[in-house]
Amino acid sequence: MTSNTRYQATLKVGDQSYPAYELRSLVHFLAERYGEHHAEQLCQEIGLGLNELAKLNFVYVWQVDYAMAFLGNLADDPQIGARLGETYRVEELALIWPYLAKCQTLGECLEFVIAHPELVGSVSDTLVSHGERSLYFRWLNTAKISAPYFSLQFQNSVCSMLALARQLTGQMVTLERVLLPTPVHDSEFLAAFCQADVDFDGEFFEWAISHEMLSLPVVYDFSLLQLDEQALHDTSLIEKVLAILNQDFPNNPKLESMALRLNMSDRTLRRHLASAGTSYQKLVDQVRCQTAIGLIVQGDKSIVDIADIMGFGDVSHFRQSFKHWLGLPPGQFIRKI
Repeated sequence: MTSNTRYQATLKVGDQSYPAYELRSLVHFLAERYGEHHAEQLCQEIGLGLNELAKLNFVYVWQVDYAMAFLGNLADDPQIGARLGETYRVEELALIWPYLAKCQTLGECLEFVIAHPELVGSVSDTLVSHGERSLYFRWLNTAKISAPYFSLQFQNSVCSMLALARQLTGQMVTLERVLLPTPVHDSEFLAAFCQADVDFDGEFFEWAISHEMLSLPVVYDFSLLQLDEQALHDTSLIEKVLAILNQDFPNNPKLESMALRLNMSDRTLRRHLASAGTSYQKLVDQVRCQTAIGLIVQGDKSIVDIADIMGFGDVSHFRQSFKHWLGLPPGQFIRKI
């Protein structure tokens, strides 16, 4: 880093995309900790099947935000973000293996994280400051998210980076401090995992790490992951289909037309999608569902307007279709958000 203080604005691909491994980790955590039925319920509510999620490199920002809120509401645990972050593993981050493999030190890994929020996920603007011994990361709640929810995201980010740092360096990487602008609550797990004091009632969210820790070399053997940069950046068939459907929305090309655009027969397309655990119609419904929810979440359009944008002749047909997609009417989804 070349300056003593640097402001890092949150950057999101088209303000819509977010690394899918974040959502996969959260869904897996839900299933392991609270049961498969909760993971399935979450996926249903965000209009994304488990098989599709397994194939994607990116999902929508609102889907990750919704999933985080879902977890927070279910857990009723002020440290649930930290518990989720602790479960992150390098093996699950195929999207960024080529970048991490080029880093020589933990500090270089952190530079990559700061410079590429579109690949690692970012929910907050950040003020990065150099101290004599440490580097300070202050989260700025520019989106005015509620303190408990913002704390969940903050703790998840801090603990996931710390968990990955320990795997990358093979060392017990620790933090210097963790500051929360919230009332005092149980922080035993957070403090123990970070090996740092947790202070409350501050003016902002902040964590700090020593320059000594940032100088630790990366020793993780990426060759064990059978790294294939070209394969990692090839877009999956599902992503290609979804990209075309989003581009053509609200018009939905027939399966035969989609197959031609992908230079394959319709039979081959059906077979490949079936082997991935999905179907063309399911992907069409997924795009329509995600688009509808995105418009609802914006909060500036009526259901009638959204139905018209979606290409429905009347609002009652839209409501029926929406309920078919999610099992919930649009109004109930609004209350959930």
